[in-house]
Amino acid sequence: MNDSAGLSREGGPVAVIEGYASIFGERDLNGDIVKRGAFAEKLIPGRLPAVKMLYQHAADQPIGRWLEMKETARGLYVRGEIILDSPRAREVATLVAGGALDGLSIGFRTRAARKIAGGRELTRLDLWEVSVVTFPMAPGARITRLIPADADTADTIREATRQFTL
Repeated sequence: MNDSAGLSREGGPVAVIEGYASIFGERDLNGDIVKRGAFAEKLIPGRLPAVKMLYQHAADQPIGRWLEMKETARGLYVRGEIILDSPRAREVATLVAGGALDGLSIGFRTRAARKIAGGRELTRLDLWEVSVVTFPMAPGARITRLIPADADTADTIREATRQFTL
């Protein structure tokens, strides 16, 4: 595996994205607040591959894989590869590169929460997937960086951009 963008472990072209999939202590559009530590059990080394990278929460739209997830003071930081061999993934990378798509959103099962005025305080979650989305439930959950790696990968993204703008 290459930690920067370029070629994935399998040798196909990838683009690396980074960002925050969840923001701690901020109310989302459902009124829920995720507390720091809510993901701690899921982020045990060796459990990460079970967390899928999807497009718009669609189970039939995997676009890559997550390489790193960690809780920071701000929220759940994620870094992963968009695998550009897939037409949908190329489209997503193109939209991210063009600034048209920048949201991240989590798919999870609630394990522990308490009711608060206007929503819930989420203290323990089973994280199933993190999606690249148009409209994140947590407004601050955003892609902060796209690394289109090497010249070949950048060309792949540019070519995809041309295809989607014709």
